[in-house]
Amino acid sequence: MTYPKLLIDLKKIEENACKMVNRCRKREISVVAVTKVVCGNEIIGKALVGAGVDILGDSRIENLKKLSKLKIPKMLIRIPMASQTREIVRYSDISLVSEISTIKSLGSEAVLQGKEYNIILMVDLGDLREGIFYMEDIFNTVEKITNIEGIKLLGIGSNLTCYGGVVPTEKNLSRLIEIKSKLEERLKVTLEVISGGNSGVLSLFDGDSIPKKVNQLRLGASLLMGIGLDDQVIEDLHTDAFTLEAEIVEIKDKPSVPVGKIGLDAFGNKPVFINRGIRRRAICALGKQDIHPDDLIPTDKDIIILGGSSDHLILDITDSSQSYCVNGRVEFQVSYGGCLSAMSSEYISKVFL
Repeated sequence: MTYPKLLIDLKKIEENACKMVNRCRKREISVVAVTKVVCGNEIIGKALVGAGVDILGDSRIENLKKLSKLKIPKMLIRIPMASQTREIVRYSDISLVSEISTIKSLGSEAVLQGKEYNIILMVDLGDLREGIFYMEDIFNTVEKITNIEGIKLLGIGSNLTCYGGVVPTEKNLSRLIEIKSKLEERLKVTLEVISGGNSGVLSLFDGDSIPKKVNQLRLGASLLMGIGLDDQVIEDLHTDAFTLEAEIVEIKDKPSVPVGKIGLDAFGNKPVFINRGIRRRAICALGKQDIHPDDLIPTDKDIIILGGSSDHLILDITDSSQSYCVNGRVEFQVSYGGCLSAMSSEYISKVFL
């Protein structure tokens, strides 16, 4: 097996998913397992399905294609592109939407494919990413949707924390309940789903403050990484399902500050160095082309990550009590962003445990 490689513990992922599915079902909440951080990997998708999730979701239709053999509904969680309408209708069952023109395109394509396509209309609760912000615009859009052939409006949804960092609260999520009631009363529609958001919403499980009528959550970070709001660890979940191993290609004693005039590095930044004297340094064959050094956490707490270039990761191993050698390995845990980078990199091997 070549290095670097990402070790993926399927048992830990399945255990995380089982626990979250059970916690959600106690609150009558269905779980959309979001696979975007693992690029729609089918093996991981199978583990999530085995844990009892209700829907598989992803932001890329290319990833949902990879999951097409799994007999479970699929949701496109990024606002659809009209240029991908045919594939979206073919490879997914539900989309999160906000533009009426796109909804019309999906309806026309659904008619051509002989199916009814499901949508969830996104409402912007203040995070200022996707969704309709003003109430009257929501009414107007829903009224138009009811006249589009091939489309079924399942409900409404929202997303928080991802762009504006707005924290989910009982108050802002309760707006979805109010909007649903007003739509059903004024337009005589029935909305089955209130899709309350992502893993950040799980913080409201403490104190049981999530609004009762929120009946769907789109969970990725919690199931796969064991984290929720502000990357906080969720109780009883595994945070180490992904471990990155890199091979050491050089070990040398060197000064800790470069010798000579400092200019810009390969990425256009002017680096800053701390003078610690002569230090023992290890170089791993792992670079920013694969994963950013900031997204790596050495399992050996005495290692200092000094930085990296496109293809090299530079470590200070002076204070470590472990013995490292050229051709040896260094292990890292990865952040959410690091997992995404590692799964995306064709240069990192994936090993399923």
